[in-house]
Amino acid sequence: MRKKQHENNDIKCDVLVVGSGVSGLATAIRAAHEGLSVIVAEKSPHFGGTSALSAGWAWVPGTRQGKSIQDDTREDVETYLKALSPETYDAEKVGTFLDTVPEAIEFFEDETEVVFTYPDKAPDYQMDLPGAKLGGRAILPSDADVSMLGDRRLELQPYLSSYTVFGYMPQVGPDLTQFLHANQSLKSFSYVARKLLKTWVDIALYKQPKKRTNGSALIVRMIRSALDAGVRVWTGTRVEQLLKNSDGSVAGARIDGKKSGTILARKGVVLAGGGFSGNDELRRKYFQHDVKGQQHFTPTQGHDGSSAEMAIEAGGTISSRVSSVGSWAPVTVFKYLRSGKRRLFPHLRQIGLPGMITVDRRGKRFGNEALSYHDFGGAMLDHLKDEDDVIAWIIGDKKLMDKYGIGYAKPWPVPRGFFYRVGYLTSGATIKELAEKIGIDPVGLENTVKRFNSDAREGVDHEFGRGSTAYNHFRGDVEHKPNPNLAPLDKGPYYAAEVRMGDLGTFAGIDTDAHARVLDEKGTPIRGLYSVGAAGVSVFGGGYPGYGSHIGPGLVLGYKLGRDILQLSEEKI
Repeated sequence: MRKKQHENNDIKCDVLVVGSGVSGLATAIRAAHEGLSVIVAEKSPHFGGTSALSAGWAWVPGTRQGKSIQDDTREDVETYLKALSPETYDAEKVGTFLDTVPEAIEFFEDETEVVFTYPDKAPDYQMDLPGAKLGGRAILPSDADVSMLGDRRLELQPYLSSYTVFGYMPQVGPDLTQFLHANQSLKSFSYVARKLLKTWVDIALYKQPKKRTNGSALIVRMIRSALDAGVRVWTGTRVEQLLKNSDGSVAGARIDGKKSGTILARKGVVLAGGGFSGNDELRRKYFQHDVKGQQHFTPTQGHDGSSAEMAIEAGGTISSRVSSVGSWAPVTVFKYLRSGKRRLFPHLRQIGLPGMITVDRRGKRFGNEALSYHDFGGAMLDHLKDEDDVIAWIIGDKKLMDKYGIGYAKPWPVPRGFFYRVGYLTSGATIKELAEKIGIDPVGLENTVKRFNSDAREGVDHEFGRGSTAYNHFRGDVEHKPNPNLAPLDKGPYYAAEVRMGDLGTFAGIDTDAHARVLDEKGTPIRGLYSVGAAGVSVFGGGYPGYGSHIGPGLVLGYKLGRDILQLSEEKI
């Protein structure tokens, strides 16, 4: 039998990066530009991880272009971040991040294939807090042609199928707006038809859409930049175990898969393999709503806790000193029609649209549905903390379904039979009938809808303030009056989609210092071991400031680590 490449051989490099999401690639690219030899080991057959499935935004206040959009100061940013998580605010880590933002973004734009766009409006998630801004802090990647990757294009993480529109992934902003209005405007319909036709032709010819948007576009550009810089990017290669020297420092790792053997990393190993929301043991330990299991469903890719487990085995610890242990994302759990396997749809964009509410088993609303998915998810967890089952329901009427749909369930003229068969959607001729079908209190739901409808006609949500901030409006339909987030539910039939709790990553994570060095139980850095991205503890103390609150720190602090790792490896501890 032919042996696997490198089996029983030592492979040498300066830096081994575990994981090929944004944070790992940022580290690898910058380290390679410093003249270091870098290997990126990705356990999945595809590179990009959850970063490639994301919207691709990066929350990076302080860029030159961002400050030209809106007046913003360092004091404003710090004030906002302190207000988000006052009890877990880490001034040193936040300061390190903010210090590095301008340099990092300029490097990627000037020295790599990465290109960003700067939206005029991208409101911070909690616009009612001091220091919040309407724009200038969140940026997003420009679209990319997957042909940039040449023969390696099929190693790109595929889109999350539940989130595409017949294979096309709309970009947040004007592109998504056109898709939302495709059944209401001939101009929008023509726009969408062109996008879909091009996508279908590409899939037929190239087995994937050539044009990549969102986080997929960012990963395409970063992988191209990494390869151009000489980084060895190995997919299907799992890091099995860290290797240590006699003095306790990390020397490298054992790998297995497409490549196997021992990697000797002269300057260090970087754990960037995602968080632990897909790890049953760690999730039950740190997620209070899932201590018994079966109450959390993650749509993330690769967040299996392997980075955390390796850090613990090497003497590191998990820090849960955060205001929120995860970045919450309510999801609907349904199934693939043919295989019956579990399928997830994360509700990240739509639950703040007019004519849609979310209720508990008593039929009562419990929060402002136009908050960010993270903040609304937190409200859901807080409301259901004494319940055995973490479950809620999105409710809408015929007007809503015809105009917007409910998440994965597409609007008119798409037939709805499929969404019923896969267990995503339930309908009833009346509010009472719908409530009985989904097993919630009919009287409670009828009373909730009656109260909500009265508020919606007035244009003011007296109960939870939905539609009262610029960010709320950004998540609604700006063309809908008088309030972009409110419309009555008054035309049957009525529809429901069940909601469970998911996440986009963990904020609790491997304990690190401001230089991304992994710390032991005494708070001393473990020489040769680093962690960035969702694998490490949140730089914002568990706060979720705005669009791209995972990718922004991953990009910036990954860059910083790549820049500094040679110096850090030579410092005495």
